[in-house]
Amino acid sequence: MTPVLGPQIGVPVTPAASVRVPPEPGELRYQRCGACETANFAPTEMCRGCSSRALQWVTSAGRGSVYSWTVVRRPAARELGDPYAVAIVDLDEGYRMLTNLVEVEPTEIHSGMRVRVDLRPMGEERVLPFFTPDRS
Repeated sequence: MTPVLGPQIGVPVTPAASVRVPPEPGELRYQRCGACETANFAPTEMCRGCSSRALQWVTSAGRGSVYSWTVVRRPAARELGDPYAVAIVDLDEGYRMLTNLVEVEPTEIHSGMRVRVDLRPMGEERVLPFFTPDRS
């Protein structure tokens, strides 16, 4: 009989190891490996480049360029508005982030467009990173 395989779940995360350093107001943070210098985002327990656990929290400059995007014209929830742009942004520090582009017309978005982070409060305890065109 062939064994049934489940999804690969990766390295278990222990509560003690998953303690995160809260950013200061206005900061976007990511992890940088102290062994190989790889930027790691989303946060992880082991470096994606070398499997080291020597990860350090670093403050991002919050600037990058649009790698890819799509415009959503039929939102899943009314609060999201219509239309809105979802993008993958290559940050200058060497990692990618899935985010929303704001304060830009969908027809203006293009691959390589320079963007900067715009941290916006969502409720009392959550701040989300959106990105706007970097017109500087």
